[in-house]
This record gives sequence, C-alpha cells and structure tokens, in this order.
Amino acid sequence: MDITLSFVPGRGAGFDSLLGDIATAAEAGFGRVWVPQLPPVAATDGWDVLTALAVAGTRTPGIELGSAVAVAYGQHPLVLARQALTAAAATGGRFILGLGVSHRFIVADTLGYSFDAPAAYLREYLQVLGPALAGRAVDHHGPRITAVGQLSFAGAAPRVVVAALGPRMLDVAGALADGTLTTWAGPKAVAEHIVPRIIRAAAHAGRPAPQVIVGLPVSITDDVEATRAQINTTFGIANQLPAYRAVMEREGVDSVAEVCLIGDEAEVVRGLRRFADVGATEFSAFPTGDDAARARTIEVLREVALATV
Repeated sequence: MDITLSFVPGRGAGFDSLLGDIATAAEAGFGRVWVPQLPPVAATDGWDVLTALAVAGTRTPGIELGSAVAVAYGQHPLVLARQALTAAAATGGRFILGLGVSHRFIVADTLGYSFDAPAAYLREYLQVLGPALAGRAVDHHGPRITAVGQLSFAGAAPRVVVAALGPRMLDVAGALADGTLTTWAGPKAVAEHIVPRIIRAAAHAGRPAPQVIVGLPVSITDDVEATRAQINTTFGIANQLPAYRAVMEREGVDSVAEVCLIGDEAEVVRGLRRFADVGATEFSAFPTGDDAARARTIEVLREVALATV
C-alpha cells in the first residue's frame, strides 16, 4: 500500500502556502499529493484545484498530483476533459483526475443544479469524459448530458478515480474509472463493502483491478481526545451528510473522528497496516494537529512510505 499526503488549503494561508506544502512533500520523498476542490461555501482558500496543481507541477518535479476531488456538476465533461488534459501536459503526465458529485447542499442549494440520481449522472458523465480524454470523437445525446466534439492533445490521458462510497457509486467507479477515493471510511467498511463491490464491478466490465485510495486525517499526538474534538469541530458537517453517515454506520461509529488515525507512532502504524491488510492500495493522509504534531506525523508517514517503496 502506498502512503501519500493530502493537503487542504487553510483559511488565509495563500497560494504560496499550498505550493510550499506540495514542494515539502516532494522533498520528503512522497510519491503523490492530493488536493481537494473546496466548495464555494467553505471559509478557506478555495483555489481551482486543477489550475493549482498545473502550476505546482511546473514548479515541483517528480511528484504526482491529484484532485480529490473535482466536482462533476457545473463543469461540462468536454470542458473538464480539456482542463484535465491541460493539467496533465503542464505536469508532464503527473496529474490524476479525482472526480466526484459532492453533496446536495452544494450542488442543489448553492449551485442550483438538480441532484436527482447522482450515480446515474456520474455514469453518463464518465461515458463522455473517458472517450474525450482519449481523444476520441464524442457524439452523446443522453437524458442528462449532450456532448458533441473532439479534443486532440499530445501525451497520455490522466487516470481517473471517483469518490465513491455507496453501492451505485462504487459500481460506476469500477465500471468506468480506475478506482475510488474514499473519505471517512474505516477498515471494516473498506474490507466488507468498498473493496469487494468495486472489484466485482471492474471485473464485470472487463477492467483491471481498481485502485482503492483511502483518505483520512492522521495525527501522531499525545493528546488524543483534544485532537478528536478538533477533528469533529473542523469536519463536523460530515457527520450530517447522508453519504458519510451511511459509511460510518457500516463501520459502527458515530463520528468522523472515530475512523481517523490518532495516537502514538505505533498506533498510527498499526492503523495503516489494517488498511493495507483489507485491500487498500493507497492511504492518503491529511496531517492534522498543531505544527509539532503535523511535523511529527509527516516524518513517521515518510518513514513508512519509504519503507514500502
């Protein structure tokens, strides 16, 4: 299982701070960094993630850069394909497109789009996006999307992974993408639900074994309870969102902090091994806590990452 990092832009930290985090990860030897597309309702630096990663790729060699995740709603698949191919070219083929549908409160309440049948929408979206990324002509007239055109770019298309937790989303990810990115999923949910479902969908579609990329906050700290409280305060809205509530119920926990890896070095490493044992192909850690805890966490993650190379 690969160990990678995720960075969430902080409030008022500035664009250079994000670029600095990515450069630091590259210098430390991590092979990949993921950055989310934050919603317009977040009180943080919500840079356009594909643009930000394209810029980072021109400044920081070697490391792979992924969006976790860009939101399908509000971006026509031909337009997103063009942007993703541009990011791939700017990074020398090191860009990975992570894609998702977000949540009703953003898509419908903030952006004004219909959020009916999001899995069906994503399936149709990927039916356009995949051929467009491959440079094939698209002539699609579906119930939700119309797309006619063709893109011609030199170089390979980026890999596409999908944020998927529920059964229908996992079926779409297995059939039409290279894998899934999970959030707030613990080892039980990964072992009993996510891994078997997406592997079955990929096999049925005749696709290679999919990636299962687990993303969670991680903190090596002496104050576990305070860190859990901080996570529940920072990410408390996730406890109320249906997709996350469902995966937490599969895990048998009541809050997002309960699935995070928090504790001393040995406890965090044991948690990473559990995810490797249940079939995760990558664990992307969001270092959490004060500056000392974050530095301590990144150093241990670096040691584990280098040991798995």
